[in-house]
Amino acid sequence: MTSVETAPVDRGASGTTPLLEVRDLHVEFKLRDAVTKAVNGVSYSVDAGETLAVLGESGSGKSVTAQAVMGILDSPPGRIAGGQILFQGQDILTLDESERRKLRGAKMAMIFQDALSSLNPVLSVGFQLGEMFRTHQGLSRKDAKAKAIELMDRVRIPAARERVGDFPHQFSGGMRQRIMIAMALALEPDLIIADEPTTALDVTVQAQVMDLLAELQREYNMGLILITHDLGVVADVADKIAVMYAGRIVETAPVHELYKRPAHPYTRGLLESIPRLDQKGQELFAIKGLPPNLQKIPSGCAFNPRCSVAQDICRTDLPPLVPVTESDGTEIAGRGSACHFWKETIHG
Repeated sequence: MTSVETAPVDRGASGTTPLLEVRDLHVEFKLRDAVTKAVNGVSYSVDAGETLAVLGESGSGKSVTAQAVMGILDSPPGRIAGGQILFQGQDILTLDESERRKLRGAKMAMIFQDALSSLNPVLSVGFQLGEMFRTHQGLSRKDAKAKAIELMDRVRIPAARERVGDFPHQFSGGMRQRIMIAMALALEPDLIIADEPTTALDVTVQAQVMDLLAELQREYNMGLILITHDLGVVADVADKIAVMYAGRIVETAPVHELYKRPAHPYTRGLLESIPRLDQKGQELFAIKGLPPNLQKIPSGCAFNPRCSVAQDICRTDLPPLVPVTESDGTEIAGRGSACHFWKETIHG
């Protein structure tokens, strides 16, 4: 660890170079009268075949980090102010735009949360799916259409051959999300970033979409970064979790470890906010207060105004993301917490 802003990076169980490694990433948005610090020293990694879930409330920096990885930040006003993004060992921030463009779709792809606004309403879904093959592989329209039908079949869209000429508004929300998954899978990338892929879908359709993503990931051995605010969505699909707050990672853990023993008060609050069947009729827990204004992040720990265990040190000193240990001092693999009192939180 080189500074209080830099998280320990999980090098993966194999000890090999991760598929994607984000190191001490900083992203800011320069506005007319202020600077919004959206990402403040984020570090994480994901291996081939592994699923990393990035959790946090709206405005925590989850999606901005993903946009920086994909190279699709709105610039201006956004800019990467520091850090590295290593894909298969190469710092892609050193590549020019034409080289980055070759990576998108072919090596890494993104599934956006609002399929209806992400798809072009005046072009058929078949044409939009086929565009990947026409642009990257030089296929004819006929061959690209055949590939589009194969993809629609692969993501289980009924009557794909008959529906390839339909427009986005003619599909249900769940089917549109499947089309977005098909588009991301078109060129069999090594990494997929799914940004809130189940937002606005009912619970049954959510489960179907997540099962489909998990199945396709296993088939293609892809790395998957799942961005969400819903702890229930990731419980069965993620291998490890990074929890973000105010542009920083405040906790990292293998998925089952995090659910069993959170090591940060914010994570504990998120878990306690989940409705439970054995608490029917009781008032739901909610974390008090609101996420901070990223133009005026509180000094010390950004969570301190909302934290029930905050003390004076929390208001003055920024806690680094440090390894979490058992009560006997044994380090717990993959666990980190950015809290001055993480021992009391996890062992208390």
